[in-house]
Amino acid sequence: MRLLSVVLSGGTGSRLWPISRQALPKPFMKLGGSTLLQQAIERGQACGTGDLMIVTNKDHQFLTKDVLRQMSDPPSTTYLLEPKGRNTAPAIALAALQCERQFSSDTVMLVLSADHLVPDVEAFVASASVAFRLAQQGALVLFGIAPTTPETGFGYVEVERASRESQPIKRFVEKPDLPTAQEYLATGRYYWNSGMFCFTAAAILAALEQHAPEVLEAARHALDSAQTKGDVISFDLHAFGLQPDISIDYAVMERADNVRVVPAKFAWNDVGSWPAVANAHPADASGNTFPDDHVVAVDTTGTHIQVESHGPKIVAALGLHDLVIIDTPDALLVAHKDSAQQVKKVVDILKARSHETVHLPAVVHRPWGTYASLKEEDGYKVKRITVKPGEALSLQYHHQRAEHWVVVQGTAIVQIGDAEHKTRPGEYRYIPLEEKHRLTNIGHDELVLIEVQCGSYLGEDDIVRLVDTYGRV
Repeated sequence: MRLLSVVLSGGTGSRLWPISRQALPKPFMKLGGSTLLQQAIERGQACGTGDLMIVTNKDHQFLTKDVLRQMSDPPSTTYLLEPKGRNTAPAIALAALQCERQFSSDTVMLVLSADHLVPDVEAFVASASVAFRLAQQGALVLFGIAPTTPETGFGYVEVERASRESQPIKRFVEKPDLPTAQEYLATGRYYWNSGMFCFTAAAILAALEQHAPEVLEAARHALDSAQTKGDVISFDLHAFGLQPDISIDYAVMERADNVRVVPAKFAWNDVGSWPAVANAHPADASGNTFPDDHVVAVDTTGTHIQVESHGPKIVAALGLHDLVIIDTPDALLVAHKDSAQQVKKVVDILKARSHETVHLPAVVHRPWGTYASLKEEDGYKVKRITVKPGEALSLQYHHQRAEHWVVVQGTAIVQIGDAEHKTRPGEYRYIPLEEKHRLTNIGHDELVLIEVQCGSYLGEDDIVRLVDTYGRV
C-alpha cells in the first residue's frame, strides 16, 4: 500500500497577527522549536508515508523548500503552487488528480493541515492506522476531535451514538453559538471537525465526480494547463481562477454516504488564536505563558507575552490579568483573551489603510536570505541583510537612492558597475544612485551586511532588476 501525505499549507492566520502575516503565514510559525509545517510533514512520515505533496501559494515556495532543506530526513516532495487561494476542495482535487497521474489511484492520501499542533505523534499514528484501513475499504475518513470545551469557533460533526470507535457521520454542523455548543458537549455525540482526512485518490475523485463535478472538471483543466518543472507544478492564473471557491466539506463530505469519523486518540490544537497559542506553552504557577525569559511579571495572571525583536528587549508586566501581549519590532498587540478572536478586525482595518504590517513581517524572507529594517527617518533607512551561502541578490539599480554597505560577517563579492570587489568583515562599499550592483555570498557561512540607504524615496518598489537567479526580472 502506497501512502502519500498531502499537506495543505494555505491561509494567512490573520488572528495571529502581528506574528503571522501574508508573506510569512501561520505554517511558518515556530512552536516547540520547529515550524508547524515541519511538524505536519513529520507526522506524515511517522505514519509511514514515503512521499509528500504540498499545496501552497507560489509566493511561499522558497519558504517551504527551506523548511524541507532544514530537515534531517526530508521526504520526496511534489509542490503544487497556487497563484491564489481557492479553498480546500480545489486543493484536494488537484492533489488527487496529480496523485493518480504520478502514483496510482489506489494510493492512500493522508490530508493534513500545515497549521495544526499535535504533540503526541505516537497517538496520532495509532489513529491514522485506523483511518488507513477504512480508506482501503473505500471510505472517506475524517479525524474527529472529542470536544473538551463548548467551542464556538469550530465546525462539528454528529454521530449516532457516543463511542470511541469509528462510525458513519450523521451530519455536519456549522460553528454553533455558546448554548448549542454546550449542548453538543453534553451529549457526547459530537466531534470537532479537524479538517484532516484520509482516503484513496480513487475514492475522493469518484466522490467529486458524483457530488461536485464542476470542481473536478475545473481542477482537471487547471492541471492540464499547468507547467511542470522538476518537482514543481505551477498553475496558470486564469485556469486556476476558474475553479469554484468551496471547501471539501461543502463540496463532498456533507453529501457523500461513505464518510466515516475516526475519533482522535491524540490531543489537538488548531492554533487559531492567541489563547490557543498560549495553551500550547507550559504555564507558570500564575497561569502565565512566556515563551522566553525576557519577561518580568508582577501580580500578573493568565497572561501570554511573546517578544520578537531585533535585539534583547525586556517586557515588564504589572497587575495584568488574562491578556495577550505580542511585541514585534514594527507592531504591538495588546488584547484581552476574551477579545482575541477579533484580531482579524484589526487586520481588516490595516488592510484598508494599505499598511505594510499586514503583508510583510519585521524580518522579510527572500529566496537568497532575509532583510530587516532597523531604523528609518526622512532621507535614510538602515537595514540588516543576510545572504545564504552561494546565493546572490539580483543585479539591479535604484532611481532614487544610493546605498552604503558594510560587511559584518562572511565574505562577499560586491559588483558595482562592471567591477567586482571582494569584501570582508569591516570593509565598506558605496553604490551611487542609478549604478548597477549585486551582492553575492562566496563563503561557506551566512553573510551579514549592514545597509544604509540615502535618498528622497526609500520604498521597496524602487528596484530595477537586470539579471535575477530567481526569475523575478
